[in-house]
This record gives sequence, structure tokens and C-alpha cells, in this order.
Amino acid sequence: MKLIVISGRSGSGKSTCLHVLEDLGYYCVDNLPASMLGILADRVSHDLHPEFQQVAVSIDARNISEDLEKFPDIFAGLDESRIDRQIIFLDADDNTLLKRFSETRRKHPLSNEKLGLMEAIQKERELLSPIISLANLTIDTSTLSLHQLRDIIKNRVARHDARGMAVQFQSFGFKYGVPVDADIVFDVRCLPNPYWVIQLRGQNGLQQDVIDYLETQDEVMEMFADIRDYLERWLPRFEANNRSYITIAIGCTGGQHRSVYLCEKLKQHFGKNKINVQVRHKEIR
Repeated sequence: MKLIVISGRSGSGKSTCLHVLEDLGYYCVDNLPASMLGILADRVSHDLHPEFQQVAVSIDARNISEDLEKFPDIFAGLDESRIDRQIIFLDADDNTLLKRFSETRRKHPLSNEKLGLMEAIQKERELLSPIISLANLTIDTSTLSLHQLRDIIKNRVARHDARGMAVQFQSFGFKYGVPVDADIVFDVRCLPNPYWVIQLRGQNGLQQDVIDYLETQDEVMEMFADIRDYLERWLPRFEANNRSYITIAIGCTGGQHRSVYLCEKLKQHFGKNKINVQVRHKEIR
């Protein structure tokens, strides 16, 4: 049986995530009391009906706070021999969540006459900290569209195979900030920059002219070899430590050329032997 626990702060995209999994055939339960997780898991893990072999539940701050505090013990009590269990935590920065609530004019589940919207948003993270600490995958939805979030859930979560760790290479631009969901970050701003070649400035690392240029640069090939060798040595260690997901972020100045090229090249290399290797280019729309 496969069990996915979806959690996150209000407005981060939990409902979208749950809807995607439901469309993919998961039996989904929204706002499950944390105290009932063990009962549900025990019941469906013994059920022979195929529709109950993939289950996704949403557990968030609408729960009783005492149950959220006990969540690590509840989750640890699930039978690992029969249940492939994962926790996916969705989040966004405070200002993005504030903007989303302002646009939809929905009431935050924690806001009241004593607690304003921003205070409720910040309080919610505190309440969910026991779940955050156990998350197999954290997804920052601050800059994601609904379409992009759906694709991530389909490709990273639903397609994840319990036999191997899901690896994502993500390119980004340092001028826009380091992705908060990155597990390993490589800085490649020291490499020759196609931006300063006029005919390449408007292109990106997916296009052949940029690829041809970068592959003639010795430093680029050396950087690729060093990152490749590092990951070949250490990714198996992460996987041996029961890691389900890992995000490797590679950043250049604007996230258009060098980081994009290297992410694609690394995906091509590691995709030969890994079950689930993906790439995402954060700054390319």
C-alpha cells in the first residue's frame, strides 16, 4: 500500500495536490484528524480492493493542536513492512500567502478577532513544525502556477517508485534568490557566460547554439565532471539513508544559460541508470 500525507500552510496548494492525486486514482481524504491516520492506514493496508492501495490524506492546521504535536509518534507507528509512506509538505513565502488570501477573500482557518491574517499565517507554520521536520519532499509554490504545481505532483510524487530515490535537477538565477526547497546547491557563476556573446544573449541553455558554445569551454566541462563525480559518490549515500526525494539546484546569474545547460547534461547522464530523474528550469517560462 502507498500512503501519501499532504500537508502545508493554507493557500500553498494542498487542495490542488489532493485533486491531482485523486484524478490519478488515489483514494483521497481531506482534513483527516491526525489521530485517525494509524486507524485508516491499518484498515486499508489489509483491504484487498485495488482502489485502496494508493491513498492520499491531507493533514493540516485545522487539526487539534495536541494531535499535531503527537504526529511524529503517530507516523512512526505505521507498519513500514506493509506501507510505503511519504510526507509531502507544500509552502510559500509569507507575502505570497498573504496576497493569495487577499485575492480570494477567504478566511484563514486560524484567523480570528485576536489573530490577524499575517499572524495566523506565521502561527500556522509553528503548529505544523512537527510535520515539516519529517517531510520527504518540500515544495515551494511561491512562484508556481497551478499548471506547474500539477505537473510537479504528477511527475515527482505520483510517478515516484519506492525502489529508488527521485532526483530533480533545478536551474535557477541567483539574482532571483536560491530555491528554498533545494537540498544541494551548486554555484556556476564562475563559468564563461553566453550572455556576453551578443548572438546568444536572447537564447537559453536548451538551444543548440548555446550548447555548442558551452561545450567548447574547458571550465564548463571541468565543472560538469566535478559535479557528476560528486553526485555519483554521494547520491547512493542519501538513498541508503532512506531518502525518497532530492533536489539539486544549479545556479548562474540569471538562470538562462549555464545552469540550464548543466542541469540538462546531468539529467541525461544520471537518467541512464535512475528510475526517476527530472529537470526543472525555474527562470524559463
